[in-house]
Amino acid sequence: MGQTINRREFLKHSGSVAAVAALSGGGVLLQGCTAGKDYDLVVAGGLVYDGLGGAPVRSDIGISGSRIKAVGKIPGRRGRAVVEAAGKAVSPGFIDVHDHSDIGLLANPRAESAVRQGVTTLMSGNCGSSPFPVADDVLEELKSVARTEFDVDMDWRDLGGFFARLEKSGTAVNYATLVGHGAVRGAAMGFNDRPPKPDELNRMKAIVAENMDAGAFGLSTGLEYTPGSFAAPVEIAELCKIVAGRGGVYATHMRDEGDRLIEAIEEAIEAARKSGVKLQISHLKTAFPRNWGKVGEVLALLDRANKEGLAVRADRYPYIAGSTGLSINFPTWARQGTTEEFLARLKDPALDDRLREYVAEREKKFGSWDKVVVSGVSTANNKWVEGLDVLAASQKSGKPPYEFMRDLIVEEKDLVDSVLFMMTEDNLRRILAHPQVGIGSDSSVRAPYGILSTGKPHPRVYGTFPRVLGKYVREEKLLSAEAMIRKMTSVPASSFGLADRGVIKEGAFADLVVFDPAAVADRATWKDPHQYPAGIEAVIVNGAITVGDGEHTGTLAGSVLRKTVIRR
Repeated sequence: MGQTINRREFLKHSGSVAAVAALSGGGVLLQGCTAGKDYDLVVAGGLVYDGLGGAPVRSDIGISGSRIKAVGKIPGRRGRAVVEAAGKAVSPGFIDVHDHSDIGLLANPRAESAVRQGVTTLMSGNCGSSPFPVADDVLEELKSVARTEFDVDMDWRDLGGFFARLEKSGTAVNYATLVGHGAVRGAAMGFNDRPPKPDELNRMKAIVAENMDAGAFGLSTGLEYTPGSFAAPVEIAELCKIVAGRGGVYATHMRDEGDRLIEAIEEAIEAARKSGVKLQISHLKTAFPRNWGKVGEVLALLDRANKEGLAVRADRYPYIAGSTGLSINFPTWARQGTTEEFLARLKDPALDDRLREYVAEREKKFGSWDKVVVSGVSTANNKWVEGLDVLAASQKSGKPPYEFMRDLIVEEKDLVDSVLFMMTEDNLRRILAHPQVGIGSDSSVRAPYGILSTGKPHPRVYGTFPRVLGKYVREEKLLSAEAMIRKMTSVPASSFGLADRGVIKEGAFADLVVFDPAAVADRATWKDPHQYPAGIEAVIVNGAITVGDGEHTGTLAGSVLRKTVIRR
């Protein structure tokens, strides 16, 4: 085995675009090898978790191209490059089953906040929202948002166009997606509150089929958002039949995650029962104190569905606060249609009493508006509110909370993000430990620099997977490392149909993360969220070293993943 060499010399010796950085100082060393060159890359001496739940084994991993070629003892570490992983854990790259990156990957293809957590694959297009298909009546609005929020010129209308744009741009992580029901419904019949006509429902079915045939892994709904909230269960079940017929997944942000949580879970399970679709319940939670006692019944529903033979899973992030637009605190009837129509209703004196009544009920659920924090706005004039809870910000503005929120949403044209503290730690532990629950960040890629550095986003953006390994595995011993890693790798790969991913075995794609079990932890905080985690030593995507020694190598080796449709 050759000596440790610097970046410039390594590139000269190996000719490997994958290894842009020499890894040193952090415990893993990237070395050039003068002996044989049986492999492009060898990850040597790590404690290997196979992703299938087996006990870890100290082993070497030989990689050629994008695939794992050998797992076991590799004499002489015969690779063009070697990652020394002694004393570290090696696992399959983590799969984030609930992602919202989409256009964010075009703004920053390096996918900094995701890949530095050890995430190598994103499942995007969740909560009924995907950047395709694009309805005529919102095209210009979406173009404006893409330009303003992401500095991206939107030149696509469908999945094929978005995939082509993403492949041209490149990405550091693998990208897979669902098609959003909100986008489908908007394209077929608009964004208002009414049931579809027969021809419109047929059009929705055709759009779902077209998108799955083009590579989408299934359908997502956002039944707490417009226009998904206007869809009756029968509409969802009919679309799920199309998804089931193509072997896809139905992921749902349910109709209610608080007062009618049980009914919402039953509705989701019934859609799976009627259609035969694989069900993924998004960010499973018990929202608001008055609903915390429902967690036992919630988990029992998952157990019963499993015993019935239904394929029902859920995901969760390891925090007690959620995050979404501040407008969630206003009624769906006000939010229907275009953004301008929503803002016009907020400004209409004739609707003021109805709006106030709804918002007052929301406050009762939280207990106080100090449980809702404004995390992001789009204009410079209102940057002062970022990081302040609604109660404090309203007092500072000299307005009551209702008027403060209403006016802020109008001024920002509904581009206001918020963090909502509404869950409990005890329930979170029970949910994370449940065998049918995996890990999803419910976030989009960010970075501490550039256009994605704005605001004070939820810490889950930077910390989800390291927090699970650090707090809930190492510190609290909620589950063993092998059991938790299985939840983050092979299980989602199998559930969504990500072929040859999520496992460490010969022939699988070389998506790997090397981490320090004693040091892995999230660093992002509520006050200072733009911080990368600790303990993630190296990340390999499709055989290419993408993160090492705390630095992104600049490598964009991720792939756009397309579902292979198997019709039933």
